[in-house]
Amino acid sequence: MSRLWGYESLRFVSDVDTVGKSLEYLDVNIDFQDVDLNSYGAVIVAAGYTSVRLRYFEPPQGCPIIPEQARTAPAVRFFAQAIANPQIVKGALCHGLWLLTPMPELLRGRKIICHEVTLADITNAGAVYVPSPSGVVVDGDLVTGRSAHDVDAFIDAIAQLIIQQDAEPVQKEELIGATP
Repeated sequence: MSRLWGYESLRFVSDVDTVGKSLEYLDVNIDFQDVDLNSYGAVIVAAGYTSVRLRYFEPPQGCPIIPEQARTAPAVRFFAQAIANPQIVKGALCHGLWLLTPMPELLRGRKIICHEVTLADITNAGAVYVPSPSGVVVDGDLVTGRSAHDVDAFIDAIAQLIIQQDAEPVQKEELIGATP
């Protein structure tokens, strides 16, 4: 899903590591503004230009742009709602954490790893940078990855959190029915 800006669908192109290869495409026809966020087990923010584009907001007509308006970007609000729900696993790779910097209260005290080009912005928003040889840091329901080179470990960490969350209700039910 993505923000579709009123279009029925959008095509995203991957140009990462495409030297000598054909480009890869991803067609998206689900606008995140039209979904029930609580019906998802995970929300993963893509890296790079995608997250930069999603920070776009439309200032009120005839009004000067002020920093607080960055909080109104639909993707910022969407990811903020996901952060507020501990049952949803959140993942942000590389530049993806930029979606949260307009709302520093969402990052304050959270342990993260990010690409060095976003480090100042993320730590200025109150996050705690944790270097990691794997390029991935897990802080509760938030998984962060340093760069696209760490995507395999990043996705594995997200999958593990989803598996853990799915297993927890079963374990609780088993304990309720168990005899001492």
